[in-house]
Amino acid sequence: MPIPEDVTGEEIDKGVRQELMSLPKTLAEDVAKNLVMVAKLLDDDPERAYQYSRVALRLASRVAAVREAAGFASYGVGKYAEALAEFRAARRMTGNSDLWPVMADCERGMGRPERALAMAGEPEVQKLDRAGQVEMRMVAAGARRDMGQADAAVVTLQSPELASHAIQPWTARLRYAYADALLAVGREEEAREWFAKALEADQGGTTDASDRLAELDGVEFVDALDLEQEADDEAPRPVEEPTAAEPMDAAEAAEDAVEEKAGDEGAEEPAEEARPVAEATSEDGQAGPEKAGDDS
Repeated sequence: MPIPEDVTGEEIDKGVRQELMSLPKTLAEDVAKNLVMVAKLLDDDPERAYQYSRVALRLASRVAAVREAAGFASYGVGKYAEALAEFRAARRMTGNSDLWPVMADCERGMGRPERALAMAGEPEVQKLDRAGQVEMRMVAAGARRDMGQADAAVVTLQSPELASHAIQPWTARLRYAYADALLAVGREEEAREWFAKALEADQGGTTDASDRLAELDGVEFVDALDLEQEADDEAPRPVEEPTAAEPMDAAEAAEDAVEEKAGDEGAEEPAEEARPVAEATSEDGQAGPEKAGDDS
């Protein structure tokens, strides 16, 4: 995979750089550059990010940061089983529980919400920081909805973090998840209120809360490019005037008249009776198709 010239590898996190110090210098630089590309492309071009992660994985599969990056890249393209295996490997290497929520979400992605819900009750959750616990709560609520327990999902999301007026990195996503859960159980007015709160906290544009609000309000967005295309399609097309036939010169007219007269005279003579092709060739003594067995 090509690496842009402006990517040096120095852009990676200091902690990751320290992990790569166990590798030969040139190899560490190559791995670092691929990890930078994974980080740069993960949101906008997850397929390419995944390809760069596979390169890094081939180069340094025993580095926890590489396994973690490969896990997120696999997660980004919906390869949940692959992602889970990478996250487990990274966790074995570090002993860290930070990946527990995303590991549980991989279980959901693999169609096993009951396992995700069981993970939400494991002791590892208590080792998570506040952001990790909020993330685990959202995964658990999603698992409830996967299992058809929509009302339980609403209750799962109710927490001090949801009620807080302080804006934290997770606030917009938590409020959005709660609004979506309310909408799923038919509590539309409350859902609208929480979508508005999510939008208020969503300073980075991580959710589509504004679109959901507009949808609830019956507002339809029309793409300006689509309008231009429709206008072009409906615009009247200029009518092409038929072009006059080119005048025929005197010589051409005389020639056509002679050919027409000759054709009329030939039509008056009775045509010779047509004969089958095979009969005509035998009578004239011409060679016809070879008979089977002539080669013998």
